[in-house]
Amino acid sequence: MKKIQQGFTLIELMIVVAIIGILAAVAIPAYQDYLKRSKITEVAATAGACKTSVGEFIASKNALPANVNEAGCSSTATTYVNKVVVAAEKISVEIKAVDATVDGKNLMLQAEKSPGVVNDGTTSVTGWYCSTDAANTAWKFFPANCRQASL
Repeated sequence: MKKIQQGFTLIELMIVVAIIGILAAVAIPAYQDYLKRSKITEVAATAGACKTSVGEFIASKNALPANVNEAGCSSTATTYVNKVVVAAEKISVEIKAVDATVDGKNLMLQAEKSPGVVNDGTTSVTGWYCSTDAANTAWKFFPANCRQASL
């Protein structure tokens, strides 16, 4: 008579547990980085909303706003945004509660003016450059177009 195997052996169970442990050791740090990047995305969205307000101000007043209130941007702090500053053709959003390497740092949008245009008193912004004052070791948390030193 043949004996029918009933269940798993101890070594088979140990191999499965070891594989799960290896996968978890790789997945947990990747997931933590993903969470930090998603938090920085909220900061970038705040800067983008302010960029729209600044663009509307430029279109209606033909000048750059002097501060965040004049630009019409929200100055209310959120979970990951400490403050928004609009000054000198730049939108700067200060980061908080994300990670020790980026807390207190800024994500900045710098207005790009048209080159070669005669200064006739009008303001013409042709684009925006994104940058950060965070160390380059923390750039992996920022959107790809913001992974450069501040201008």
